[in-house]
Amino acid sequence: MPVSRNTIGSLAVGGALTATLAALAYPSMLGIQTTASDSSRIIANTQWGPLTEADRNFVVFVRSAGLWEGPSGELAMKKGTTAAVREAGRHLVIGHAALDASSRKIAPELNITIPNQPTPQQQGFLANFQSDTGKQFDSDFANTLRVTHGSIFNTIAKIRSTTENTLVRQLADQANDVVLDHITQMEKTGLVNFDQVNFQETTPPKLPAAQVTPPVPQPGAPVVALSVPPGLSTEGVPTGPTTAAMPTASPTAG
Repeated sequence: MPVSRNTIGSLAVGGALTATLAALAYPSMLGIQTTASDSSRIIANTQWGPLTEADRNFVVFVRSAGLWEGPSGELAMKKGTTAAVREAGRHLVIGHAALDASSRKIAPELNITIPNQPTPQQQGFLANFQSDTGKQFDSDFANTLRVTHGSIFNTIAKIRSTTENTLVRQLADQANDVVLDHITQMEKTGLVNFDQVNFQETTPPKLPAAQVTPPVPQPGAPVVALSVPPGLSTEGVPTGPTTAAMPTASPTAG
């Protein structure tokens, strides 16, 4: 399947998502003056269980991913030249609106400041989609998002299997369902170049931290919320178990 030169470059950095997630940090936003390379370091003890650096970074990343993948889905519904691409876009919009609602809900409970903009890398992905037209858009959309979702899918599994925080565990459960659905939708387009995708997921390059860290929100700025456009049917789109009924305490908490 032909893929543009720009997208090849974009995909080359797309595979870095898993590798850079543990390095992503918002220490100053949490009042923490020092950071550690150990992502399992506990940074807070909450009523829902201990919160590690990896837990915090996961919540931030779920939010950041939605800020570019939700708009990408809207573009696909408008610009996609096939029904399968437009349907994949619908799933993105609905799934990330659900994940966004959950991340916005648990972030203040865990004292996590979440971004209002995606990372510079992710903004580049979105800019590429905005400039694409026709079949090139379809191909770039399917392949870029298959790489990014495939990369974070492995991270979700690791967070789900290691976190002791109930709220983070719930978000991982939901993200697992939503991201798996999005992977499936990209594959249903028939446009995914699996050789290229597998290479990018298994050979992630190293990127500067500034490229994979979302900008710090301005003090007092309203929190941007993703939503499902009025009239858009949500039928048949998995959104996973939500954090609507948050437990009062974690079974693992002392």
